[in-house]
Amino acid sequence: MIHFDNSYARLPKGFFARIDPTPVSDARLVALNTDLAERLGLEVDWLRGPEGVAMLAGNALPDGAEPIAQAYAGHQFGGFVPQLGDGRAVLLGEVVAPDGARFDIQLKGSGKTPFSRMGDGRAWLGPVLREYVVSEFMAAMGVPTTRALAAVTTGETVWRETALPGALLTRVAASHIRVGTFQYFAVRGREDALAALTEHVVARHYPDASCPLDMLDKVVERQAETIARWMALGFIHGVMNTDNMAVSGETIDYGPCAFMDAYHPDTVFSSIDQMGRYAWAQQPQVAVWNLAQLATCLIPLMGEREAAIKAATRSVHRFAPLYQSAWLRRFGEKLGLRDAGENIQPLVERLLTIMARQRADFTRVFCGLCDDSARDEFADPTKFDEWAEDWRSFCPDDEVMAKANPLRIPRNHRVEQAIASAVADDLTPFERLFDAVTHPHEGRPEWSDLAAPPRPEEMVRQTFCGT
Repeated sequence: MIHFDNSYARLPKGFFARIDPTPVSDARLVALNTDLAERLGLEVDWLRGPEGVAMLAGNALPDGAEPIAQAYAGHQFGGFVPQLGDGRAVLLGEVVAPDGARFDIQLKGSGKTPFSRMGDGRAWLGPVLREYVVSEFMAAMGVPTTRALAAVTTGETVWRETALPGALLTRVAASHIRVGTFQYFAVRGREDALAALTEHVVARHYPDASCPLDMLDKVVERQAETIARWMALGFIHGVMNTDNMAVSGETIDYGPCAFMDAYHPDTVFSSIDQMGRYAWAQQPQVAVWNLAQLATCLIPLMGEREAAIKAATRSVHRFAPLYQSAWLRRFGEKLGLRDAGENIQPLVERLLTIMARQRADFTRVFCGLCDDSARDEFADPTKFDEWAEDWRSFCPDDEVMAKANPLRIPRNHRVEQAIASAVADDLTPFERLFDAVTHPHEGRPEWSDLAAPPRPEEMVRQTFCGT
């Protein structure tokens, strides 16, 4: 029913551990992404049936699957950990879609692996539903991202300070190769493995790259575009460790992620980010830092060391202008100003400054530019009115603006409400939120409440990892 071609599992010893998912007692399908299933060339009816659900829960392995837990290292909040790896996930294998694109299919929450580091290897329903809805919203907005194919409950209890319902997420990615994957072999002096990994990444993601430096250049380019898209949505990843940066350029590992309500550049939600390392405004700088770690890993493959260091440094330094260009393009489109160039940067920055001072809602201000309701988001709209007069002199395009600005985002309080209801066996709020945010430009009246900011008592000030 699934046709696998597992190129990563053919890499040399040390890249992974072969491990089967741990079966669960009572697998039940919570959500199935039929559009994604069809994109992958999978049979929807089979996935919904007993055999498909058994696979999605890790209770049965389809023919051709070669389950593995991938090895990687990583800098976590700046501190290096030489061995991390998939501690609660198993890569079933790779499928080739009807158009020839290759995708990983991974079960997240599938039990202990050799990389579990004292963890139970399981996931509970809350983080599974959070990643499901947020990653699919990102996909709907054109952000490079891993995708959610399915969510199942396990019929088992997971302990996270209290008893919670267990669940698994089936995640789909262009690959699960991270900056930390390169670090795993670099710290061990495994140049042979680094060369094999680089060759694999080039073949899989960057077939036009002629050498490791070319590959690095292309990773830098993709990350610049991805981070700019995050910023334009008010998205805060929350845990931008090097093991959470995919070399494909996709957004990966939606743990304590969140979207801003009231705008401020220093906004942090993650409960483990006590110093604001991964605040909204810090994300571009962190991306550069992470890319520098990738560059360091590749230097042994780039010839004479001094020349290699200079070339790698130049490559990483390309991020700033690439990101700046992408940022201007994305925020220009949010203002209805396509191809306006650098001359609109002061205009964007003025608006953001006014928003920060008055804690105006990020999504609703930009969305409100389309229907002249943006000024209602300001307690004192005087400064906004002055800004708006200058903005209108640029003759903004309503169509460009409408496409760039979602009417709804997965607001933190709505995600938490959906999770709470799901834990109480009511999936209706989750299904409604999912439908609304995966159609982010459809102005349906029945979804209007989902566009509203939280009331004071509804505000979510912290988000948490699922481990």
